Amino acid sequence: MPGAESSDLAGRLRELAADALGDAATQIDELRRLTGGASRETWSFDAVTSNGERRALILRRDLGGEPATGRGFATEVQALRAAQRAGVPEPNVLATSDDPSILGAPFVLMERVEGETLAPRILRDDALADVRPRLAEQCGEILARIHAIPVDSVPGLHHPDPVESLRRDLAEFDEPSPPFELGLRRLEATRPPASEPALVHGDFRNGNLIVGPDGIRAVLDWELVQIGDPMQDLGHLCARVWRFGGPGPVGGFGEYEDLFRGYERVSGLRVDPAALRWWQLRATLWWGIGCMQMAWRHLSGTTRSVELAAIGRRAWEQEYDVMLLLAEELQAA
Repeated sequence: MPGAESSDLAGRLRELAADALGDAATQIDELRRLTGGASRETWSFDAVTSNGERRALILRRDLGGEPATGRGFATEVQALRAAQRAGVPEPNVLATSDDPSILGAPFVLMERVEGETLAPRILRDDALADVRPRLAEQCGEILARIHAIPVDSVPGLHHPDPVESLRRDLAEFDEPSPPFELGLRRLEATRPPASEPALVHGDFRNGNLIVGPDGIRAVLDWELVQIGDPMQDLGHLCARVWRFGGPGPVGGFGEYEDLFRGYERVSGLRVDPAALRWWQLRATLWWGIGCMQMAWRHLSGTTRSVELAAIGRRAWEQEYDVMLLLAEELQAA
């Protein structure tokens, strides 16, 4: 039997889908909440029109009625649509609003793209065995298209300093983290020359991709889109945390040279491995401090969540990964 939450949501969704599809008799079927997502919830359902057509849809909605990023979905959807125009595989958006009175929280309603999103399955499912060796190169191609999007095509994007923002976030905690402090000092001492600012996804990684036997079918979760160095996305993809135990340094499924080849062929730019390593360290610190923030959201009572607590405990893993990266740099020196 459906719970009270899903029953109430189904009623609101029926009105929303009916308006989006232009069919007042639209009904909602197979509504279920998907697992995953610490800052947003995801619902899958079919909208059944009056002539029996079934439209597979996805609803993403902020938790607690407040925008997860402080800016709602408007900017994210603008970026998604700009990426789609640039040749990045994306689902079609049917409706979006930051008005919580419609569905109880800011939301985006889009078409459902079939495929695998769970990173461990992407790395191990036999059905994806043939495409796995090509995923790193595809990621490079897609990232090159994202970074070619004119930055002024998505108004309101932030251009944060990649080190100062981490330093500020870490300073909010009374509990010290020597590995994170060492990592930040290393970033400050070895910052690479600035590249031409570009539109960057901000969280491009295994787990935010929909993959099928034919390759990457969609890039998800644009909530952290910003202006920054293009190498930010490449380094983020290569962070150890997003390999999920896979052997390849690129998302667990590929090699650096494959990623570079795809990126360089489409962008016409050369990838500097040293700059990528700097951004890889930065990504590890970013996620580690983010784990601390999620733990605090739970412990402080701001958002009581077992998932936030579980993710928060992983901060120590990122401390370990930071030390591994620093050790690798010392050995290479």
